[in-house]
Amino acid sequence: MKLLRRLLFLILLVIFSIGLCTPELKADSYLANSVADVFKEVSPSVVFITATSIDPFKIINRVKTGIGSGFIISKDGLILTNSHVVAGSQHIVVTIDNGTKVVGKLIGADPILDLAVLKIPNPPKGLPVISLGDSDAIQVGEQVLVIGNPLGLEQTLTVGIISGINRILPESLLGLMLPFIQTDAAISPGNSGGPLVNRYGEVIGITTSFIYNAQNIGFALPINIAKEVVPQLVKEGRVIRPWVGIHGKLIKKEDLSIINLPLADGFLVETVEPGSPAERGGIRGGELPITIVGEEFLLGGDIITAINGQSLGDREKFIALIRSLKVGDKVKLVLYREKKTRNVELTLPERPIFPGDFPSDTPRSLLLEK
Repeated sequence: MKLLRRLLFLILLVIFSIGLCTPELKADSYLANSVADVFKEVSPSVVFITATSIDPFKIINRVKTGIGSGFIISKDGLILTNSHVVAGSQHIVVTIDNGTKVVGKLIGADPILDLAVLKIPNPPKGLPVISLGDSDAIQVGEQVLVIGNPLGLEQTLTVGIISGINRILPESLLGLMLPFIQTDAAISPGNSGGPLVNRYGEVIGITTSFIYNAQNIGFALPINIAKEVVPQLVKEGRVIRPWVGIHGKLIKKEDLSIINLPLADGFLVETVEPGSPAERGGIRGGELPITIVGEEFLLGGDIITAINGQSLGDREKFIALIRSLKVGDKVKLVLYREKKTRNVELTLPERPIFPGDFPSDTPRSLLLEK
């Protein structure tokens, strides 16, 4: 009996000791990696991008040079950056960490996601490649690093935390698909396209924009969104997406009860793109601008109350529904207009790229102020 008790005691002691002494490997590596260690490991894969564009329709100020950041994602020389860094450029130069300058070739770009893939034609051996993490696993409060070339200052490090997740900028059928990461790590012009890195040395986002007149409010596109479309950018040179052609926001009629207008729960159509399936289907946009508690609405347009038989009351389900649409799909909409409903069926072609999809001469940092 005493022998049995001793044996049980030893087994429990071993189990308890294992529980105390063998924490998860990843948690251990998090504590072991200092910010300096992470920077030393990751920074060689971060590149400095100089893009030159020439406007043939101007006589003066024809040549513009922009700068940005990027990071190497494969041994064969693929680089991920922002579309607005390289869009419309005739000449792209990539400076690697060791100071070597090489010509970068634009493989594919998407101005809506603000993503671009470059390639170094003859990559040198031993090219440092960064690890891509899981942006779905991040939490508010985690420490993060921004590495890039702000104002041309190469290999600059700033540190902060994840201040928020699923920040929607702006709210539209396409914007709803872009849940940005918010960080207080300093982001400046020139950081665009660089990596937002966790303490494991993994990229969790691509730094994209910041609010100019705020104190360290910056945004990064989650890396999981990039991972979904990079193969398509490499193969097709673009992201193929369906075209509905409407912009607006989800509303609940009780939230707008102060307005004496016939409303319904659903997606308020504020604008309709010319030539789009929505315009051909007779969908109407708004005409009456109203601001309620600081939020602007363009009223008078149709309200979509259902898509393919699904009501639009739940935001998450609405986002999932929009993401599920493919080129060639037939979409059945229920529209509410002036206390009456009607059904419309649209066939979705591929969405073209419009001039308005590309950034204007306004700095990227100011776009969020509009």
